[in-house]
Amino acid sequence: MAAAAFTMLPTLASAQTPNEIFAKARKLRTADAVDDTGLVPIGGIDQWISVRGRHRDNPILLFVHGGPGFTASPVSYHYMRDWEEYFTVAHWDQRGAGKTYAANDPAKVRPTMSVARMVDDAEGVAAYLRRKYGKRRIVLMAHSFGTIIGLKLAQRHPDWFHAYVGTGQFVDFQRSEAEGYAATLQAARAANNAQAVADLIRMAPFPDPAHPERNVQNLGIERKWLAAFGGYYWPAGEGHNVAISRFSPDYSEADLKTRDAAQAFSDQALWGEIGTLDLSRSTAFRLPVVILQGRHDLGTSSALVAKWFGRVTAPSKQLVWFEDSAHMTFEEEPGKMLVSLVDIVRPLARE
Repeated sequence: MAAAAFTMLPTLASAQTPNEIFAKARKLRTADAVDDTGLVPIGGIDQWISVRGRHRDNPILLFVHGGPGFTASPVSYHYMRDWEEYFTVAHWDQRGAGKTYAANDPAKVRPTMSVARMVDDAEGVAAYLRRKYGKRRIVLMAHSFGTIIGLKLAQRHPDWFHAYVGTGQFVDFQRSEAEGYAATLQAARAANNAQAVADLIRMAPFPDPAHPERNVQNLGIERKWLAAFGGYYWPAGEGHNVAISRFSPDYSEADLKTRDAAQAFSDQALWGEIGTLDLSRSTAFRLPVVILQGRHDLGTSSALVAKWFGRVTAPSKQLVWFEDSAHMTFEEEPGKMLVSLVDIVRPLARE
């Protein structure tokens, strides 16, 4: 009977691309599903927002991606699809990133690229979601560079959010980058990797507060070796983000090329400002705080996060260590990420 039943399964047309197959596989079929994707006027430009969830009554979770310019939407179909069973998940391509970059004239957007403007954008996105879906509060989740935006927005409007959830939490640029560089150089020397040692010594000091333009110039090489020695994905390597993006139901190959251009644009526009930021004294919150941090993260130093979190005051707070992760927790331990969101965050999302 089992063999006969198997032979009756429908076959897939050979003409279908993987992108088309994944689009069909993730189709939401419940009567009260939410599946809204498109450009929304935010902050004087059109910004791309995708909102998906199996049940409209579930709490909304706004995910603020990292970078700057490193959109999570191309891999959300793989790493975050299961979140949609418990939350209505909103992905937003930020100003200067991904499909938002593609929808606007970069020359006109460039003068507006600042952290303050992007916090205002996030405020606009959150207000749009609350208004459109009739939610008084939503969950605010942020990753890496996005935690700068998310933290500032959570402190600006604590009454808008059930909780602030940070992963790859930013604390202090100069100290974090210096610690990451030093740890990478130490690992390169221990591995007797002459090329890595030479590349890293050549860029010293990193970061360079006296010549911040050098930080952008050297960022690619520094991040290459930081990743190679486990500071980005643990224990080593660069993960599968690029390969998984190529099968995205939302991003074509042309969209991905544009995303790369957008990330370079955002780096050039924002990295100088980011290099001056220090949020180590931003410790007072009037909403619950949940930090889901990779134990081995050198991109946003886990050691700094632990010290910062110890000083955080909030109605409730929780720090969860992802012991098998570095910077990309939702890709490295997607199961633990889902369980953490369901068991820790969702109970906080009560109207």
